[in-house]
Amino acid sequence: MLQQFNQLMDYIECHLTEGITGTDISRIVGMSDYHFKRMFSYLSGMSLNEYIKNRRLSLANVELINGAKVTDIAFKYGYQSIEGFSRAFREWCGFLPSEVAKNKIQKSFPKFTFIIDIRGGNSMEFKIEKKEKFNIVGVAKRVPIQFEGVNNSILELAQSITKQQRDEMHKLADLYPHYVLNVSYDFDDSYLEEKGNLTHMIGFATTKDNPFEDLEQITIEESFWAIFPNEGPFPAMLQETTAKIYSEWLPSADYEITDLPGISFTKHNGASENVYSEVWISVKKKEIK
Repeated sequence: MLQQFNQLMDYIECHLTEGITGTDISRIVGMSDYHFKRMFSYLSGMSLNEYIKNRRLSLANVELINGAKVTDIAFKYGYQSIEGFSRAFREWCGFLPSEVAKNKIQKSFPKFTFIIDIRGGNSMEFKIEKKEKFNIVGVAKRVPIQFEGVNNSILELAQSITKQQRDEMHKLADLYPHYVLNVSYDFDDSYLEEKGNLTHMIGFATTKDNPFEDLEQITIEESFWAIFPNEGPFPAMLQETTAKIYSEWLPSADYEITDLPGISFTKHNGASENVYSEVWISVKKKEIK
């Protein structure tokens, strides 16, 4: 996997003055651009969008020092106006492009290279489990893509569930874990802007088809799942487990992510100090190349 990551870094380097699409990412790293974007953020400490912006501005800095015109550089690196470029450039290095060109001020941001860094020695508990085709029935809405903090749109979705909907979901629930599932899928291809939405469903796993008009249903095809149990302060432990899946487990695992929805659940017991949760990631064995 590290080889594919470094191939993508090389590809980005060669296309910094062009558009880089989610299709480009998926083709090179062998996973959806959403999953790579999430993994990149956990591995590097910044978003892929921020990395690309920093690399573009770093190269723009060099060209300005070498005498290039601000207008030419702004449009070369994808900015629609000189004002927009100047604002982004000043936010990046603290100086206007004209000041950098005049005073030969240099700031660099090197290209990333991914390497194996062995440390810690902490193991992650997980199991690989095959699940037959099943349904999830519940309520769903489009919400903003957000990797950290409380997603208020999801909170609003949860608060909107009526007693009738809860009763209907419980009537259908006949599969593990018999708890409310949080399911994310159908992501927008808008990683460069750090914008876009996904569909989030709150519901229950079932073998039954949904007969209720006020509930929605999605079908999860047969797959293998990497299941990561965790227990501790909520939501910190759940978020930490998710981060470790992408930053530690996936890069060294014999599995790769598939494009089925991501699933998690939490057994809320009224307290937040020691809460049990599970994160489910649909996976398949890596192909030997």
